[in-house]
Amino acid sequence: MMTMKRLRTLGPLSALVALLAAAPATAAIHVVAPGETLTSVATVDGLSVAQLAAANGLPTTAELLAGQTLVIPPQSGGSVWSDTNSATTVPTSVDEGSYVVQPGDTLTAIAERAGTTVASLAAANDLNPDRYLLVGTVLTLDGVAAAPSAEPASGAPTGLPPYPTPEVVSAGEVGSIAEANDVPASLADAIGWQESGFNNDLVSPTGATGVMQIEPATWSWIQSSLADGALAPASAHDNVVGGVLLLHQLLSDTGGNSALAAAGYYQGLASVQQSGEYPSTQSYVNDVLALQRGDFGGP
Repeated sequence: MMTMKRLRTLGPLSALVALLAAAPATAAIHVVAPGETLTSVATVDGLSVAQLAAANGLPTTAELLAGQTLVIPPQSGGSVWSDTNSATTVPTSVDEGSYVVQPGDTLTAIAERAGTTVASLAAANDLNPDRYLLVGTVLTLDGVAAAPSAEPASGAPTGLPPYPTPEVVSAGEVGSIAEANDVPASLADAIGWQESGFNNDLVSPTGATGVMQIEPATWSWIQSSLADGALAPASAHDNVVGGVLLLHQLLSDTGGNSALAAAGYYQGLASVQQSGEYPSTQSYVNDVLALQRGDFGGP
């Protein structure tokens, strides 16, 4: 599902040059020492945890790695940093047809300001929402679909059609599809139950759909890279197939490590490898591993 949906800035060290170019001249660089946390670094530099996290495109709960590079934002006037994880002063407004990514920006915040959706903005700019958004990236806003202007009626499906079918699958059905694609049945069952309780008629606030709760951008990648466009997104069976194909790829990329594959399914493998597992990811993985060992309680 890759549910860490907000595309955050300043991930790889290779983005540091771009970040420094966009940052105010008074910004400083701090190399994380063993044992340091966002709280300890923020305290020493007279910042709030929210300010420091926003300046570096991190969640306030992020765990720092020794050797990681942080930007320490200026503390006085002229700062582009804010407590809301988005830039407050930008060189290009979102209504000019393009936007230059600022430190602390997220794809979600940019989409909200532009009056569009994360899925539309990512698609228009050929972005993967589970990867880092680099400071200085120029996003096009021309031709991006506007967000729906009204809330759907209670009980109405959300997102764009085709809508997921109101089906509930069994652990056996998920397991059979997994085994046919060289994925441990227990892992696929655990993730299917953790994500949706095997309920295909489920759409998350970020647009993840179906039994395996697959994000729109992830669906596009699965269709083009793993399934040759052969899957029907609304189908419970094909939704499970899509999730299983993603798991197969994650297991391949992690040397068969189920725990790391589950973390990549939730947070995005590139994010896990770059920043480590977020606390919510660790909880997700623990739940999945527990489900692998026990009873799903499902049909």
